Amino acid sequence: MPHPRSPAARRSIMPVVVIHGGAAVVSPDKVQLKLEGVKRAANIGYEVLQSSNGTALDAVEAAVKVMEDDPVFNAGFGASLTLTEKIELDALIMEGTRMKAGAVAGVSKVANPVTLSRHIMEKSEHVLMIGDGAHKFADEVGMPATKPEALVTEYACERLNYFKSFMTAVNSGMGKSSDHDTVGAVAVDSAGHVACATSTGGITAKQEGRVGDSPCVGSGGFADDFIGAVSTTGHGEAIMRVCLARHITGLMQQGMKAQEAAVAGLEYMKNRVQGYGGVVVVSNKGDIGVHFTTECMAWAYRKGSVVHYGIQPDDDLTEDGSSDSSPL
Repeated sequence: MPHPRSPAARRSIMPVVVIHGGAAVVSPDKVQLKLEGVKRAANIGYEVLQSSNGTALDAVEAAVKVMEDDPVFNAGFGASLTLTEKIELDALIMEGTRMKAGAVAGVSKVANPVTLSRHIMEKSEHVLMIGDGAHKFADEVGMPATKPEALVTEYACERLNYFKSFMTAVNSGMGKSSDHDTVGAVAVDSAGHVACATSTGGITAKQEGRVGDSPCVGSGGFADDFIGAVSTTGHGEAIMRVCLARHITGLMQQGMKAQEAAVAGLEYMKNRVQGYGGVVVVSNKGDIGVHFTTECMAWAYRKGSVVHYGIQPDDDLTEDGSSDSSPL
């Protein structure tokens, strides 16, 4: 049932799903793979929105799972390695009706941490679970266990060999040479409900146990049916310090359009804490925002039959999305 004062009780709108594949620099050999991945995620998320019972929450989970299963992205299979050569996955999912959320941090035995996050939201009294406790909960709800080594790719190993320290990874990744970061999705369904999801493997060569913004409500993502939804990507420590996702929805609450708020939020983070990143935003009316202050961010959105996508600043490419929604 919708919240008694929810926008969902008042109107029907055209649904939309907006995707990002990480804000950083993308090497030339990865550009097309990233673009195909975010377009695929947008199409699959939109198919969910078009189904008879599909919700914004279902759509963002489905879209993020596509990218968690795609080794070109830093989430799930293909995640970055810590300095001690381990996998540590973080994720968040949030719905805007009751503002319920679920999140995981430092998990390594699940292939789709966004789905485990949803189980936490729906089947526990908690918001965030970590490490072995989260693994135990995954077993209790029937999620299949995955060997951590099965999530490691050759590319992730190459990245670890290149980056010798956490700060090298941060400075290169957010500035000049990295091509691996967070994935995320936001959506609004025809009932006016919004949701967000964000998933990451962290930063290459990070200190074991480090957790960034991705699983943190208000930083890695935020959803409120009275405003909209945001998913963030970039330098996690900076994003956490300014609570970027909540900051952007606050600007929207004050009257800014989604795109205006996306730009203003990222400029605030750059000027206030010298942090760089990217965001995707959707309002509860279907207004869309996409912006990044890094050199690249793969993004896509679908509204109706057309997919918009890009990776460089000022990109806005389009194609018919109705014939390209097959999974990997």
